[in-house]
Amino acid sequence: MNQQSDNAFNSWLPFYTLLRKEIRRFLRVASQTLVTPVITASLYLFIFGATLGERISVLEGFSYAQFVIPGLILMGIINNSFSNVASSLFMSRYLGSIVDLLVTPVTPTQFIMAYTLAAMLRGLAVGLVVWLISCLFATLPWAHPFAAITMACLASFLFAQFGIIAAIHADNFDSLSMYTNFIILPLIYLGGVFYPISILPPLWAKLSHLNPLFYLIDGFRYAILGVGDLSFVVSFCTVIAMALGLFAWAAILIARSYRLRN
Repeated sequence: MNQQSDNAFNSWLPFYTLLRKEIRRFLRVASQTLVTPVITASLYLFIFGATLGERISVLEGFSYAQFVIPGLILMGIINNSFSNVASSLFMSRYLGSIVDLLVTPVTPTQFIMAYTLAAMLRGLAVGLVVWLISCLFATLPWAHPFAAITMACLASFLFAQFGIIAAIHADNFDSLSMYTNFIILPLIYLGGVFYPISILPPLWAKLSHLNPLFYLIDGFRYAILGVGDLSFVVSFCTVIAMALGLFAWAAILIARSYRLRN
């Protein structure tokens, strides 16, 4: 029995080692990985909370600050979950140290989950601090707290997978930054962070439903405020499907060692 326990522990030892390395990596530069995104989010909160929060309203029964804070929390989670994996894995490829990792007895699933859990820890930590700071500007009702936590975890998981995929496909630092500047940020801003989709003209409202981040943002806002453009079930199922799809894509790339040795 003890022999079996030792074998099970040894089989997961590479996973624990890689996970610990990734956590220590972003904690060593906490001023960049944790403090900087919190400062950025605080500026958004000041602009939309202190200056506009009580003056305008886009959702009946809620101030603008209450409306926009869920989106800002999710934006911090998304950006940091993505960047944590993308920057770390790409640097390992760029420096060639990924080869040392590939010869270790770590399975593709362990490889993905180690990077994913570290990214989720960073993303959720930033999201938590953003929420704590937002308490200075508005009080959120937290209509469905468990659903909100679930959506936050799904968001960090989903964009950790996207970070792995981006790091593998990127050829240089410029192409890696393009994923953030030309895919993630536009989808976030057009996904209803700063406005409800329901106030858009019918054509633009329909086009917004093609934005995958709309379902993530709307579901998270519904879980916190109890009001959304879609039912939570629709948003939740859509996000689950996207997360599983990206996980499968990342798993295939890792299992084939696609571009990891280049």
